[in-house]
Amino acid sequence: MLGTMSLTAKVRGLLAGAMILGVLFGLIVAWLALLYGPTELIRAPYQLRIAHNNYSDEIATIAEELELPYSYFMALTVLECSGERPCGTRFENHVFEKLQALRSGDRERYGPVLASDIVDAGDDALRNLATSWGPFQLMGYKCIDMNIRVADLRSDEAVLHGMTWIAREYGGALREGRFADAFHIHNAGRPYPKDGPPRTHDPRYVERGIRYMDYFEGRKP
Repeated sequence: MLGTMSLTAKVRGLLAGAMILGVLFGLIVAWLALLYGPTELIRAPYQLRIAHNNYSDEIATIAEELELPYSYFMALTVLECSGERPCGTRFENHVFEKLQALRSGDRERYGPVLASDIVDAGDDALRNLATSWGPFQLMGYKCIDMNIRVADLRSDEAVLHGMTWIAREYGGALREGRFADAFHIHNAGRPYPKDGPPRTHDPRYVERGIRYMDYFEGRKP
């Protein structure tokens, strides 16, 4: 009888311990989901590893030549193309419509693009200009100011072209350690706002980018 009671007590103790561990595990998962977002909690570790496998050597070499932080560019590949290689593309219809208006003379310029730059461009060419390409998802129309072809943004030299453009456009922010500004400029075209929420498509874009930088800091080849 005593043996049976002792065994029952042990089973109850084990069950109680398992329940406590289950609650603690649930709290940890909930905290991580709140911190990172439930989808990112699953995807981010995979994307970080994929980016490191696909881009770390090339980005490390070019970053050293440009004297810019390796970890920023690595984080950017995760934000923009999930670390994948080859990368996906993203067509922006609102950009396409503005380029059409520019070609027809209804506006004078769109960013660095003048009407004279695209006067003979057909709709297929405009679609390419209105599509983002490469590991940093640069819009195709930026190739005009870079004096390269859209094809170069999706070529084997896409990383070099993208990093060179970034160095020219907002390399100063990177050299000064203003990483929130850098991420915000890349996604929204302007520094991080002094007041109010970020203007990025994903409100956590900048926050995620800085967190990804921390991951890559100690993983430079």
